[in-house]
Amino acid sequence: MPRARRGDAEVLREARKQFEKCVTWESVARQNARIDRRFANGDAYNNWQWDQAVRTARGDRPCLTHNKVRQHNLQIINDARQNKQSIKITPVGGNASYEAAQVFEGIVRRIEYQSKAIDAYSTATYHQVETGIGYCMVDTDYVEGGEFNEQEIYIRRVSDPETIYMDPDCRLYDKSDARFVFVFEDIPKDQWEQEHGELAAPPAAALDMPRNNDWVTKDHVRVATYWRRNEEEDTLHLLADGRTVRESDLDDVQMEMHRPLITRSRQTRESGVEWFRIEGDKITDRGEWAGKYIPVVPWIGEETVIDGILDRKGHTRSQIDAQRIYNYWASAAVEQVALQSKVPYVGVVQAFEGFENYWNTANVKNFAYLPYNGKDDDGNAIPPPQRAPPPEMAQAYVQGMQIARQDLLDVTGQYQAELGMPSNERSGVAIQQRQRQGDNATYHYIDNQSKAIRQIGRILIDLIPKIYDTTRVIKILAEDGTDQEVISTPNAPAAHQRVRMTPQGPVPIGPDTADMDRQAENMPDPRIIFNPNVGRYDVEADVGPSFGTQRQEAANAFTRILEQNPAAFAVVGDFWAKYQDFPGADELAERLKRGLPPQYRPGPDPQLQQVVQAGQQMQQQAQQLLRQADAEIARLKADNVRLKEQALEKHGELVVDEYKAETERLKAVGSIDPAALQVIVRRMVAEMMQTDLPGWIQHHGAMESALQANAQPGNGMTGGAPPDGGGGMMPQPAGNGGAA
Repeated sequence: MPRARRGDAEVLREARKQFEKCVTWESVARQNARIDRRFANGDAYNNWQWDQAVRTARGDRPCLTHNKVRQHNLQIINDARQNKQSIKITPVGGNASYEAAQVFEGIVRRIEYQSKAIDAYSTATYHQVETGIGYCMVDTDYVEGGEFNEQEIYIRRVSDPETIYMDPDCRLYDKSDARFVFVFEDIPKDQWEQEHGELAAPPAAALDMPRNNDWVTKDHVRVATYWRRNEEEDTLHLLADGRTVRESDLDDVQMEMHRPLITRSRQTRESGVEWFRIEGDKITDRGEWAGKYIPVVPWIGEETVIDGILDRKGHTRSQIDAQRIYNYWASAAVEQVALQSKVPYVGVVQAFEGFENYWNTANVKNFAYLPYNGKDDDGNAIPPPQRAPPPEMAQAYVQGMQIARQDLLDVTGQYQAELGMPSNERSGVAIQQRQRQGDNATYHYIDNQSKAIRQIGRILIDLIPKIYDTTRVIKILAEDGTDQEVISTPNAPAAHQRVRMTPQGPVPIGPDTADMDRQAENMPDPRIIFNPNVGRYDVEADVGPSFGTQRQEAANAFTRILEQNPAAFAVVGDFWAKYQDFPGADELAERLKRGLPPQYRPGPDPQLQQVVQAGQQMQQQAQQLLRQADAEIARLKADNVRLKEQALEKHGELVVDEYKAETERLKAVGSIDPAALQVIVRRMVAEMMQTDLPGWIQHHGAMESALQANAQPGNGMTGGAPPDGGGGMMPQPAGNGGAA
């Protein structure tokens, strides 16, 4: 049932209360995150890796910054970029199919491509590793130049994680159970004035952000979006035919129609999400979100709650002290060396007299020799000038920097092998084992990225059937970057169906004939009918190298195969060319593919295809014989019907002739004696009724026989005088007791 519209004042009071809970819960974590972010980005200009009090106390003394934290952080961030996690869709029930899951994956890849989701993922990972928290958002927007209600789904980048506040009472790590979320945005002031008018009063602060409470600045106006999830009680009914319906989807009449079909019922909770645009102390817009999840997903590094206080940590936190030690020892060592003399030669003044031009430029010119005065004015020998020892760094400083460097490796778990530095390992196996140790030390970041991307996938799977709710042609993107068109049809009978487009309309085709149909030159390419509403699907995140990395590895693998076995080029040469990046590689791959032996060409095995074709020919011949047999059977049936009709006609003629003969006989008998005619009629009736003749009918039959016998010539009877047995009376039938 639709929810009642709540008053703006009530929503603002609720939002203010929820926001205060978020601020109280996250205050310590956000303060620590700011320190971590500044430290991770410290350099020679901002000096963020130096405590302000220490830096002030050092005065003009060196405060150097050798930022090694950045390298350790980027090791995780860039590894995540190279091994991009992809969203994998798996069918779990409700007539879902593997083929439909592949279409879902293609749609998700297309959404990621058009959204530049790699930027959103990379930014979230960057903040996750630096400070312990990053975010991504999912959004929908209307297609420019499309139909009136045509929308697309986008994955949005969140550049500043401090602009998002989430429900403190979430229990799930991916925060998919969040009941409310606040998203702040500073929009350009001219854009705000264009929407509201130049004379519109700027908003007053309603929600106090601890970092900066200026809702209106010189160039920007702050806007907050308050997301809220509402759960409503509903009843789910199971019908006798296996369907399920929600009571909220039925009106009173429909409910009465379905009531006899209900076999079981249970209570359920349905989630709905709505949003409110808050500008200062006013709600300027509101709406309902199509999905059941609030579309804000966190990338969490490490999250802890100690003594009721929330804290989030990234990879930076553990490196702060070791990095400060390194900076201090490096600055002290430079200072100590800088204070030492840099004079290269030391000697008595008389030794340099007259040769000042040589000695003054000896540090910038290469002289073959440096002359000097060997004796003084009194003829005494002067020792030659001696090279002064170079400045030396105190060993304590060197050891201090070495210890600090090792501390950085120990606290991060990333050693030389991971950072590309030379180490004691010499064999490839030993290097891989050391790299594996480093991966294990930081794998929780990758695992938490998987949780976040999996939640992104759930949001997309929930939105796709609701956004693509009309029949439309959509493009899907394969893993190798090629695209394909599918027809999204919400009322299609199956989740996935392959059809061939013909002038008469789409014709379904089976998976066994799809490849052969596609190869036939006189057949159009098959189309895919996809219904996103059929079936249930689950999401998982798959970690692996990007397709570009896989392409490079494939090229290297085929190159090694051909180096070891050049004769294999006739079989795998097209694959080798396919994964090369030089100009014309694709055209070369196509030419090599056309020259492959028949058994290695794409498509079905030629021998198998011949067997299939022979079977098809035999089937056609059998069908032709069956058609001939059917025609012969039809002809025989027609002849049989004709003969039956002729027999019926002949039988009718015989009946007519018999009837005529009987009629003539009756006339002849009736002209002799009507009583005899009556006997004959009764006998005919008895014969038709197939019943036993009574005694008196048998008596009349005897009389008829006697009459016919007397009617013969020479029997001595005249006229029609009947025999009466001498008394002139007709004999009575036995057992009747009455006249005939």
